[in-house]
Amino acid sequence: MTSPPDPDERPGPTTVDQQALLDEYESEKPARRLSGVTLRLVQAIGIALTGVALYWVLRPLAPQVYLPVFLGGALALTFLVYRGWGRTGQARDEGRPDRPHPLDWVLAGLSVVSLGYIAIDWQHFFRRAIVPTELDLIMGTLVILLVLEATRRTVGWIVPAVVVGFLAYAYLGPLFPTPFNTASYAWPRLVGHNVMSSAGIFGSPLEVAATYIVLFTIYGAVLEYSGASRFFLDLSFAAFGRSRAGPGRTVTLAGFLLGTVSGSGVATTVALGGVSWPLLRRSGYPRAEGGAVLAAAGIGAILSPPTLGAAAFLIAEYLDVSYLEVLVWATVPTLLYYLGIVLAIEMDARRYRTRAVDIETPPAWALLKRYGYHFSSLVAIVVFLAMGMTAFRAVVLATALQFLLAFLDRRMWWTPRRIWEALASGAVSVLPVASVMAAAGIIVGVLTLTGLGLKLASIIVDLAGGDLLFTAVYSALAIMLLGLAVPVTASFIISWIIIGPALTQLGVPPFAAAMFIFYYAVLSEVSPPTALSPFAAAAITGAKPVRTMWLTWKYTLPAFLVPFVFVLAPEGIGLLLEGSPQTILTATLAGIGAVVCLAISTGGWLWGPVGWSERVLFAIGALTLVVMTPLGIGVGLAAIIVGVGAHLMRRQQAHGITAT
Repeated sequence: MTSPPDPDERPGPTTVDQQALLDEYESEKPARRLSGVTLRLVQAIGIALTGVALYWVLRPLAPQVYLPVFLGGALALTFLVYRGWGRTGQARDEGRPDRPHPLDWVLAGLSVVSLGYIAIDWQHFFRRAIVPTELDLIMGTLVILLVLEATRRTVGWIVPAVVVGFLAYAYLGPLFPTPFNTASYAWPRLVGHNVMSSAGIFGSPLEVAATYIVLFTIYGAVLEYSGASRFFLDLSFAAFGRSRAGPGRTVTLAGFLLGTVSGSGVATTVALGGVSWPLLRRSGYPRAEGGAVLAAAGIGAILSPPTLGAAAFLIAEYLDVSYLEVLVWATVPTLLYYLGIVLAIEMDARRYRTRAVDIETPPAWALLKRYGYHFSSLVAIVVFLAMGMTAFRAVVLATALQFLLAFLDRRMWWTPRRIWEALASGAVSVLPVASVMAAAGIIVGVLTLTGLGLKLASIIVDLAGGDLLFTAVYSALAIMLLGLAVPVTASFIISWIIIGPALTQLGVPPFAAAMFIFYYAVLSEVSPPTALSPFAAAAITGAKPVRTMWLTWKYTLPAFLVPFVFVLAPEGIGLLLEGSPQTILTATLAGIGAVVCLAISTGGWLWGPVGWSERVLFAIGALTLVVMTPLGIGVGLAAIIVGVGAHLMRRQQAHGITAT
C-alpha cells in the first residue's frame, strides 16, 4: 500500500536531462556547450592550466609568480567558457554555434596581459604597493574589474555587488555612523592593498584555489573518467538487499560515495536523481518526500571526506594545520549528519509503507571484488596524509594511482582523447571557485584594512550580552542568511573573518569555531528560501519545489544541532575527536542522542506515530543534551525516558482499544 497521490503535484518527467537541470539549478552559472575548434582551444588552455598546477607541486614557484599566472589562465578560460549575457543554450536552440563573443576574446586577452604584467614584474610590482605607478594602477584596476565580471558570470551578480559595497565602504568610511565609521582610503591605497599585496586578491583564498582545490578537481575528473562514479552507484544499489527501507538507504549511500567525486550538492543531487528517482517512485515514495531524500543525500556531498568542500581547505590554511586534521575533525559530525537522514528514511519507510524493489545488479560482494579498486585512491589520500605528505603531493599521487587503476577495466582504458578531456575537465571545474576566491580576497582585504571584521565581531558579542549560547545562535543565523546570498566558500571566508573572532573571544577553540562556521555555511544550501538542491530534486520528481524544500529541511534539521555541541561546552570538542577518550566518548554519545531525539521529534515516528506531547519531550531532550553539562544531560535523559514511556503507554492504550 502506498500513500495517495498529491493532487497538487504535477506529473514527473519520464527522463531526466541532467545537464539542463544543472544549468538551471547549479549554484554556479551554467557554462557554454562549446564544440569544434573553440572547444579544442578551450580544452588546450585548460590542460595548460592543469599542467601549471601539477608543475607547481613538483617545482614550487614563488606565490607572487604562480598566483598571477594561475588567475590569469583561470580568468581567460572563464570568459571563454561562461556566457556574459543571454540564456545558456540560446544560440544552440536557435541553430547557431554557442561560441564566445568577440568581447569575450578581448576580456580573455586582457586577463593574460594584466596578470602577465604582474607575474613578469613581480619582484618590483609587490614592493610598490604603498606608492604604485600609474601603470600599476591601470593594471590593478583592470584585474579587479576582470575578477568582478568573471565572478558575475560564474555565480551571479550578488558576490560582485557585495565586493563593490565593501570597496565603497572603505572609500566612504567617514560617512558611516559610529561604530562602523572608518578612515577614507583613496583608490591607489585600495589597489595597493588588494592587488599589490598578499592581503587581497592574492591572499589565502586564491592560494587555496590554486593549490588544494584545483588538484582535487583534477583528481575528481580522473575518478569520473575512470568509471568510479558508475561503480559507486552500482554498489549502492546492490548494498541494501530488498528491505522496504532499502531504496532510501541506497540513495543515501550513493550520495555519500558520489560526494567524493563531485563535491557539489546540486551536482550530486542531479546525478542521483537521474537514476534513483525511478527506484524511489517504484518503492512507494511520494514525489516531494522522494525529492527531499535526494536533496539531503546530495548536500551531504559537501560534508563527505576525503574531499569535503572547498571551505575545508581554507580551514587547513587559516589554522595552519594539515588537511588530515580537518578530515579527522569532520568524521563524527559527517556520520551524525547521515545518521539523521537514515533515521528519517526508516521512519518514512514505515509511514508511507514503502515496499522493497528488485534491482537487477550483481551482488555487492561481486562488485567489490571486481571494481573495489576504485576505493584505493581514496584510501591512499588518507594514508599519504598520515605518512606526513602535504595534501598537494598526496592528491597528485592518488590521481596517478587512479589513472593506473583504470586500466583494470578494459572499457575504461585511457586513450589520448579521454586523457585530454579529463585534464581539461579538471581545470574547467575550478573556474567558479577561482573567481569567487579572488573576489572574496578583496572582501577580506577591506575587512582587514578597515578593521570592520573585529568591529562586527564585538557587536555580535555585545548583542548577545557576552553569553556564548546567544552568540552561537546569532552567529548561526548570520551565517545562514549570508549563505542565502553567496556560495558556501565565500560565506565561510566572510564568516570566518567576522564571526570567528566573536566565538573565540568567548573561549571557543579556533578549530571548533572554524568547524561551526563550516557546517552552517554548508547547511545554508538547505535553508529557505533559496535551497538549490531541493529545487533541483523537485524538478526531477515533479513535486512542488517549496514543499520539497521544507521536507529537506526536516531531513537535515538534526545536522543543524550538531555544531552547537562542539561550541557550547568545553567537552563538546570531543565530537571533533579532540580531548581525552572520555571526552570523545561523552560528546559522541551526546551527539548521537541529540540527533536521534530531534529526528524523532521532527519525523513524528518511533515504534509508531509520535504525538505532539512526545515530540516536545524529545525536542527538549535533544536541546539539553547539546549543552553537555551534568544538569543538561540529566534533564535530557529524563525527558527522553518520559517521552519513551508516554509513547509506549499511548500505543498500549491504542492497541487495547483496538482489541476491544
